[in-house]
Formats: sequence, structure tokens, C-alpha cells
Amino acid sequence: MKTTLLKVGATIIALFVVFVMALPTIMHKAGLHPEYTGETHQLPSGMRALVITTSHGVLNAPGETTGDPTGIALSELTHPYYSFLDAGMQVEVASIKGGQIPVDPGGLGRVMISPEDKRYLNDPTLLAKVENSLRIDDVDFTAYDAIFLVGGWGAAYDLGYSEVLAQKISEAYYGPKTPLLGSVCHGALGFVNVKDADGNKLIAGRAMTGVTDKQVQELGIELTPMHPETELRKAGAVFESQTAFRDVFATHVAIDAEQRFITGQNQNSGMETAQNMIAILARK
Repeated sequence: MKTTLLKVGATIIALFVVFVMALPTIMHKAGLHPEYTGETHQLPSGMRALVITTSHGVLNAPGETTGDPTGIALSELTHPYYSFLDAGMQVEVASIKGGQIPVDPGGLGRVMISPEDKRYLNDPTLLAKVENSLRIDDVDFTAYDAIFLVGGWGAAYDLGYSEVLAQKISEAYYGPKTPLLGSVCHGALGFVNVKDADGNKLIAGRAMTGVTDKQVQELGIELTPMHPETELRKAGAVFESQTAFRDVFATHVAIDAEQRFITGQNQNSGMETAQNMIAILARK
């Protein structure tokens, strides 16, 4: 009897070890960070992209100052950054306050980390840009062909509240380069208070997406002050999304009729969003 129990116990432990080792592959197959298999493009030299992130690094309720560390979801930076870079673009990285960008440590775990994240860890150029990002106040948004807003929980605290960001996006939209405007996940919050030339919400009536209320609820992180689906709908956007048994495994990219706003639903959507932006730029 004792021998049988030992064998059963050893089998259970072995199965558990196999499961843990296989978990990244299982999550990937379920939909986390899908591989991009679509068409890619090389852009003319001299085209520029600006990637913008949060400067908020604490997951806390409004009014509180302490909490778990957060910031950007790393893949939501690395996937678009390397997509733009590999297409031949010059890519700068800015944040709300400038300086060091907070990176959510959860994105570096063995289950969540992606090949592009690993590339970042061995890329002194991007590491330096994350360590010493540009301050949005000091950046001329009208000089770029593409502007991309990164998500992550930190973005819920500052992108949608920044008057500077909203004003600069509006100026760029009407500027000479008529840049494409993209985002992923919580990054879409940076668009909710952007005004058009008549003082109305620029995204009203446009197809848009961002992380769903369902995904926020499923992850149990509802203390943040802004939720993308809720805020996009309030701003008049036509909200689109896909769903899954857990929305963390869903993905969707929305493109407005003017093909100026290209937005991705969540952490699975950053690369496809950027590649869609590149494809539109290639057709210009």
C-alpha cells in the first residue's frame, strides 16, 4: 500500500512539473501573445514613429499612494516598437513625465514574457530609451508619421488625464504629416479627451477598441480610475471587441473609416495593430 501511494504521489508531482513547464506554451496556444503571420512592409527611409507610455508605477485606488508595482505592460511597448523599427522607421519613446518608464514586473514572468520582450532585455538602445524617456511636453508630435499609445495598468492613471497629451495629439492630427494614431489596451485612454477643430471629442463616431470591462472584471483589477471600454463609449466611440472564455485570450484591432485611428484590444493586439499602421503608411 505504501509503495502504491508513493508511486501515485510521484506521478502527481511529475504531472505537475510537466504542466508548469508547459504552461507558457499552453497560454500561447490559448491566445496569449499570438504570432503575427500577416503581411509585413518596408517603409521609405526617414519615416518616424513616437511611442508614448505612462509614468505611473503604483497600482492603487484613487487617493492612495501605496500599492503593488505596475506601469506599462512590457509587450505593449516592445511589440509595436520593434514592428516600427524593423519596418525601417526611426522610433522615439516618450512618457507623460519623462525619465524612467515604470515596467509592470508581471510582464517579465516566464508565462507572460514574449520573444520581443527578451529582445528588449538584450537591446541597450531600447533599454536606454526606457530608462530615460522623453517628456511629452518637450516633443513635437507634428514631426511623426505614427503616434502609438502603450497600455498597461499605469496608463489608467495619467494618459486620459493629461491635457498636454490631448492637446498635442489634436495638433498632430491636424498637422502637416497627418500621422496615424494607434494604441493598445489602456493606451486608448489617451484619446478620450482629444478635441477636434470644433471643440468636440475627436473619437466620437469612430470605431475604437481597448481592454474590455469584462477583462478588467475577470482580472479583478477594478480600482483603477479609468477603464477603456467605459471611457471610449462615454467619449462617443463605436466600441468594438472580441471575447473569449476569458478575455485575456481574446484579441481585436479596430480601424476607423478614415484610417487615422488604429487601436488594439489588449496585450495580444499590439503587434497586429502596429503592423496595420505600417501597412496603411506603406499605401500612402
